[in-house]
Amino acid sequence: MSESVDETTEQVDIIIPKQGLLYQEETTDYILCKPKVIPLKSVTLEKLERMQKEAEQKLKESQEINNKSDQDK
Repeated sequence: MSESVDETTEQVDIIIPKQGLLYQEETTDYILCKPKVIPLKSVTLEKLERMQKEAEQKLKESQEINNKSDQDK
């Protein structure tokens, strides 16, 4: 049962009317694409939080140094 596969292409003749109107319908379809992943926090917000944490750490360190120097006196 072997069938030969013929790769034939059918050619369609384009018929343009000589009288009347020619209509062409275009339908718009939605094109679905992958969702874009956006960060929950912006880069600027992350930088501000990091700067705030660093400032708090420096403040704590300076307070600890002051407390130690007060205790030594």
